[in-house]
Amino acid sequence: MSTALAVPRPATPSLSPTARPGLGRLTRVELRKMADTRAGFWLMAAVVALTAITVVARALIGDAADHDLGSMMDVVLLPAAGLLPVAGILLVTSEWSQRTGLITFTLVPVRSRVLAAKLLAGLVLSLAALVVCLVTIAAGVLLAAQGVDGAWSSSGAMAGQAAVFLTTSMVTGIAFGAAMLASAPAIVVYFTLPGIWTALASLPFLENVAPWADPALGPITGEVLSATQWAQAGTALALWMLLPLLIGVWRITKREVTA
Repeated sequence: MSTALAVPRPATPSLSPTARPGLGRLTRVELRKMADTRAGFWLMAAVVALTAITVVARALIGDAADHDLGSMMDVVLLPAAGLLPVAGILLVTSEWSQRTGLITFTLVPVRSRVLAAKLLAGLVLSLAALVVCLVTIAAGVLLAAQGVDGAWSSSGAMAGQAAVFLTTSMVTGIAFGAAMLASAPAIVVYFTLPGIWTALASLPFLENVAPWADPALGPITGEVLSATQWAQAGTALALWMLLPLLIGVWRITKREVTA
């Protein structure tokens, strides 16, 4: 008579229906999406290269008195502020243009968490670009403005404004990408709509309204803003960043994703 021995099976971990990846992990995934593609890599390389070229060109033009921190920052931040939003647009629209949205939203059904991770990844990338810009600008001021009185004046406030400028530029790009959900239209609208508004704002009857809806946020990169100028920047961000972002959240959470 033989006795059958029951061999215990290894326990298979059961996935809880409430289990989900943490926001930090999702943010790292979105950061990899921005850097792993050829478009993302060359955008980041272009930011670094153009920042260095702009600092050198700015340092060689004009007198030493023209190379203070505000003057340098007003020019050198422009390449990063122009290219970072494109990376933000591509980060959002790639879910539809590359047809990865079905996989992404199957793994993370709560779409607002995916969008939050994209926003956090964009902020991390823009802060990294800020560090590169500030280090490069500091080197340019140190070499080109030696002996100039006040060359480093209000450096803390200017660095803070530079952080606001770059991070809001990135978030605005993500917002336009979320609102349009297509790369080419989002990039075209992002770059043309503010230009159209600037042209309209030059009309006399819009003279008083123009500073409150300036997509460039006024002189945020060239001088320390006053309380009134901060209020004007806030209303402009509500129009150009917050409104498209709210539209994008609604579209992403409601739009059907197909393979």
